[in-house]
Amino acid sequence: MTHPPSTATRSPSPGYGGGGERQSRETEGGRLIPHTHLETDVLVIGAGAAGMSAAIAAHDLGAAVILIDRSLIGRGGATVMAQMTVAAAVGEEVPDTPEHHLADTLIAGRGLCDGDLARLLCEEAPAAIRQMDDWHVGWARHDDGRMRQTGAPGHDRPRCVYVDYLNTGPAVSRTLRAQVQRRAGVRRIGDVIVTELLRNDGVVCGAAGFALAGGEAVTIGAKAVIIAAGGLTRLYRRNSASANMGGDGYALGLRAGAELIDMEFVQFFPIGHLAPRLVGMDPIMWDPFRYKLGGRLLNSDGREFLADYDSEELGRYRVPRDVATYAILKEVTAGRGSPSGGVYLSFRHVPERELRLAFGPVIDRLLANGIDLTRQAVEVSPIAHYHMGGIRVDANMQSSVHGLFAAGEAVGGANGANRLSGNAIPEALVFGRRAGESAAVLARKTAAAACCDHAAEAAFELLQPAGAAGGFSSSAIRELQDVMQRHAGPLRDQDGLRAGLREIIRLRSELPERPPPAAAFASARRDWFDLRNMLLVAECVAGAALARRESRGAHQREDYPLTDNSLELNCTQTYRDDRIALAPAGAA
Repeated sequence: MTHPPSTATRSPSPGYGGGGERQSRETEGGRLIPHTHLETDVLVIGAGAAGMSAAIAAHDLGAAVILIDRSLIGRGGATVMAQMTVAAAVGEEVPDTPEHHLADTLIAGRGLCDGDLARLLCEEAPAAIRQMDDWHVGWARHDDGRMRQTGAPGHDRPRCVYVDYLNTGPAVSRTLRAQVQRRAGVRRIGDVIVTELLRNDGVVCGAAGFALAGGEAVTIGAKAVIIAAGGLTRLYRRNSASANMGGDGYALGLRAGAELIDMEFVQFFPIGHLAPRLVGMDPIMWDPFRYKLGGRLLNSDGREFLADYDSEELGRYRVPRDVATYAILKEVTAGRGSPSGGVYLSFRHVPERELRLAFGPVIDRLLANGIDLTRQAVEVSPIAHYHMGGIRVDANMQSSVHGLFAAGEAVGGANGANRLSGNAIPEALVFGRRAGESAAVLARKTAAAACCDHAAEAAFELLQPAGAAGGFSSSAIRELQDVMQRHAGPLRDQDGLRAGLREIIRLRSELPERPPPAAAFASARRDWFDLRNMLLVAECVAGAALARRESRGAHQREDYPLTDNSLELNCTQTYRDDRIALAPAGAA
């Protein structure tokens, strides 16, 4: 490692668990930036299920690991918000095999799944579930000790394990947190935003960012870096994501030279809560109710309508999410929607005793919100929930850039055009473990961290405390969300996508060249970096959607309503000279 200039002063670093260096980095213009520098074998960016799984796996193969997140470790991202379904062919409810799971995954993916990644997911999911069982996650069980498994949309048999119908994700996060905490070789660093990956001769060698609390710059040299920062659903006004899910991982990978794949495929959860007002409860909470009790989707005429779209449910929730989303939006467009702009979800046919038997105190929480499911239907509408696209990797989770790996929702390709319900958590567990193992193997072969002084130059220019004098408003994030919701949402067309791209480019042109000044808990500075990433990723989504002139899975074009067999191929994107290059699914 090349050390900072001789003007640097060194002392133990406060707030990062020790072992770091407090330094001052001199920029080209002679400015000194106080910062902390750390070094490790493997750096994991993102501490959801994928990131924690990666950190555990890398540590257990002998690597020193830093696990870094913009939130508290293991308490941000998507996993902690997940509810019921975790798909794996453990075969304890009915006979099952990974081949059956794979067949359903490929059908859901509409011909675009990366076969190697999808097979890896399905084949290793049972072992991941049993590992979590050994770690006492608490999978629900029958009296005879067998794991309970339930059905979910797109599965040919009951395959999804769960802890309970509303708290599976928190249980998975809690279990992984406990395992991470037991490994002294995993350094946990929260409340730090990573702004750039560092490269030396085309090889990723670490990362730079800043601490949210005080704005201090942070650099980390690493022999291998894993991006596990989740998806991009915060790009949309109606979303089920935490504030972390703005596409940070995709933007970091793209600027570092990695390829992105399938960015046009955003999955919208069809029955996100719309009305009446729901306080303190998850807007996607209705999924387990439908799984368990077969809630009916009704239009304004009080009629079940999914059969009109060749998707009759026959009393149970079996329709894939992309199909249900399309049907709901078409009913609204046809004037048969609910007053708030969705459709009705009704459980009025279910006796109160059955509701309470299935969901107990949740029924009372709903009553406290003024919702009596025995007397009234709720209004639901599609909500941005998951992203099928991401960083293109091989079966070892290695990207096209040496030293850079990805895991979980940051990975693109495994799910094709539509993710099979229940595949998200096993994807995080399986891909996280594989990424951690692969990164540890690479780190073992690498003599020393290659992070050098000049690699951080561009990142430091943006991390200077002074920042821009003004001209930035965080309201631009809301404006971008509205643009994406309106023009690149579940139903798309050429005119809308082109209009959306123009708005995205305008917003990029209006973003100041430098972030606001650093200060304690400076939200405007955080929002500048967030918007910088969100605009880049939004352009990828809208550009890929414009290029794909067909409807397939979660990508629905009103002007190209049919699936085109000649477009059964993936769209990849790279970033060079401040431009996004797209190939090969048609030209915009």
